[in-house]
Amino acid sequence: MTRRILLTALAIASLTTAADAHFILVSPAASLVQNRLGDPQKIAPCGGVSANPARGTLANPGVPTGAITAVKGGTMFPLLVTESIYHPGHYRVALARTTAQLPGDPEVTTGPTDRGVRSQSAVILNPPVAPVLLDGLFPHNERPQQIQSWEGEIPIPNINCQGCVLQVVQFMADHPGIAVDGGFNYHHCAILNITADPSKPIDTRW
Repeated sequence: MTRRILLTALAIASLTTAADAHFILVSPAASLVQNRLGDPQKIAPCGGVSANPARGTLANPGVPTGAITAVKGGTMFPLLVTESIYHPGHYRVALARTTAQLPGDPEVTTGPTDRGVRSQSAVILNPPVAPVLLDGLFPHNERPQQIQSWEGEIPIPNINCQGCVLQVVQFMADHPGIAVDGGFNYHHCAILNITADPSKPIDTRW
């Protein structure tokens, strides 16, 4: 199932239930090789996972794909993600010239449940503030009968930037955040070569 959404309006829903989520960044091409679930994707800002002695697994920082996507500044660009394992939550998209300039994970509010303390909500920037392009995307709290894909368009600022980093973060509600690497988010990035449209003003926020 694919749902196409024009990402210009913010939609926020109450978020409840479920287990560990995973997602695959389909478009633009991801900066790290992803398996069928989208792993490795836990460590900010762009993925990877730490060693898990309890499971006997080694650290996996991820294997670079070398993929670079050419984009024209001042245009809308397609975004496609597939949620390989369902979890209630939403997505955020940010763009920076380097990974060091990407924003930290959103601040999360937690609260007690009958299964212990779990995430309830995350701060959503509305309107978005650079380097965040869009926030509160694809909010969902109902388990689909099949794997869910989300499709939309993101506004690319009119800039010249070779090797810009586009980050897609998934926030998980109703999550304990106590696994290896902790936190309530999954992360993927894509590398973009952005060429400004000379007929439009340069966006000085980046």
